[in-house]
Amino acid sequence: MLCTRLTNARAITMDPARPTAREIGIWRGRIVGLDEEVAGLPARRVLDLDGATVLPGFIDSHVHLAWTGLKSRAPSVAPSTRVDDVFDAVSHAVAGTPPGSWVDLGGYDQRPLDRPLGAKELDAVSQGRKVYLGHISGHACLVNTAVLELLPEEVAHTDGFLTEEAMGAALRLRPPYSLDELTGAIEAAARICRGEGVTACAEAGIGSELFAHSPVEAAAYQRAHESDRLPIRLQLMVAADALKPVTTAQEDLTSRAFGLGLRTGFGEGRLSLGALKVFTDGGMMARTAALTEPYRSTQSTGQLQMPAEQLEETIVQGHLAGWQLAVHAIGDRAVDVALNALERAQRLHHRPDARHRIEHAGLVRPDQLPRFAAVGAIAVIQPSFLRYFGDDYSAIMGEERAPWLYRGRGFLDHGVHLVGSSDRPVADGAPLRAIQFMVERASESGQVIGSAEGIGVDEALRAYTSDAAYACHWEDSAGSLTSGKRADLVVLGDDPRRVAASRIGEIEVVQTFLDGSETI
Repeated sequence: MLCTRLTNARAITMDPARPTAREIGIWRGRIVGLDEEVAGLPARRVLDLDGATVLPGFIDSHVHLAWTGLKSRAPSVAPSTRVDDVFDAVSHAVAGTPPGSWVDLGGYDQRPLDRPLGAKELDAVSQGRKVYLGHISGHACLVNTAVLELLPEEVAHTDGFLTEEAMGAALRLRPPYSLDELTGAIEAAARICRGEGVTACAEAGIGSELFAHSPVEAAAYQRAHESDRLPIRLQLMVAADALKPVTTAQEDLTSRAFGLGLRTGFGEGRLSLGALKVFTDGGMMARTAALTEPYRSTQSTGQLQMPAEQLEETIVQGHLAGWQLAVHAIGDRAVDVALNALERAQRLHHRPDARHRIEHAGLVRPDQLPRFAAVGAIAVIQPSFLRYFGDDYSAIMGEERAPWLYRGRGFLDHGVHLVGSSDRPVADGAPLRAIQFMVERASESGQVIGSAEGIGVDEALRAYTSDAAYACHWEDSAGSLTSGKRADLVVLGDDPRRVAASRIGEIEVVQTFLDGSETI
C-alpha cells in the first residue's frame, strides 16, 4: 500500500526520460512510480492537487543558515541612508546592555550613506560598549575604538572599517554563540527555506576563521538534526582553514585533514559532509573581490585572501586528498587563481568526476569560459545578487565588464553546469525570484544587465533542481521526480513556464514535501 498518492497534478519532473506526470506514488519517503505505474493502487491517503504544478524540491547550493538565523534576531542598522540613522540604531541597541559588553548589529552598508562613518564617530553613541556593525556582504564590518584597541597594531590604526582578515580578527574577539543559540538560528533559517520551496541546501563553509560563530559550530547542525529541528536536507561544506596538517602513508596523498580524515560524501539522509570551501578573494560590495582591472569607483583591484601560490597549494592539496572543492572566487583575478589551481590539480592526479565548484563566479571574462569547461568546473552563481545589487555592480564594473557579471548563457553554451543559489542572508533566498532574474536579467530598478546572458525558464529550473543535485552529488536521490528518488517536491500555484517571466517570482509556494511529508 502506498503511503501517499498525489493526483490531478501538473508535474514537471525534470527527468528527460519522462518530462511530465499527473500522478505520483510515494512509499516510505520515496517516489515509487508515476501515472499508470501507481494509478489505482491503494494508498493511506490520496491528495488531489487540483491541477497545481509540482516540481522537484528546490536545492539552494550555497547558504549560510546559522548566519541567516542569527541575523534575523539581531538588531540591525538597515536600511540606513544617513549616518544619523546608524547612530539611532546603535544607541537603541546599546541601551540596557552591561558596560564594556559586546554589541553586535547587522545590516551595515557604507555605500548609500550621506557621509563617511568611522570608529571615532561611532564612539559617540557606543556608551562604552564594544560595537561591531556587520556588513551586509559578510566581507567587512565597522567597529568602534573599543574594538580597535584590542586588535593587532596594523589593524588598530584604521578608521574602523575592516575587511576580510582584519574583519576576521575582530570577529575572533566576539564571545562565541552557544549551541542552543546556533541550533535555534539554524532551525529558524531552515524553516524559511522550506517555506520558499527549498528542500535541500549546501551550507557554505563551517569552521572558517573568517566567519565562524563557535569553535564547535558543526555540533549545532548535528543537534538540530538529532532533535528533529532540521526541516530540510543539508550538506556541510568544511572551510579549508579547519583542516590540520597530518602525516599519512605516502600513497594516500593527504597532507591536511579534518577530524579523523572525513571528507566529501560522509553521512547520508538529512545531514552529510560536502565540499571543502576555499576562500580566494572577498566581495564586490566591500570592493574586495579580486579583479584584473580596477573598480571604476576606487581604482582598487580588490584583494586575494592570501598569496596566489598559497591558495593554489591549498586547492591542489584538497584535490589530492579526495575532496570535492568549492572555491569562492568572485573577481576575475580570483577566478584565474581557481582555474590555475584546478588545472594543476587534475594534471597531478586526474579525477574525472571530482565535480569541483567555483562559488559565485561573479566576474568571468570570455577567455575563462572554455577553461571552466575543460577542467569540469561547476559554476555556482547567485542570480539575486544582480537583482538587488546589480545597479551598483554594473556601475563599478563599467560598460565593457558588466555583461560578464554572474553569467548564465555563456556557461551553458560552453557546456558548463550552471547552478543557482542564494548565499542567504546576503541576498533574498527565494528560488522563484532568482529564476525570474536568470530569464530577465533585470535588476529591481529595471536595468537589464548582460541581456545576452539570459536563459530559458527550463534551464533556470534545472539550475535549482537537477543540476544543483549534480553539484552536490545528490543526483541519485534528488533533483527530479523519478521512481526511486526521495519524495522531496514543491507544489506551486502556477507553472513557471506558462506565466510571463515578470510573474515567476510572484508564484505562490503552496506546499513543500520532504520525504513525502509536508509537515515541518
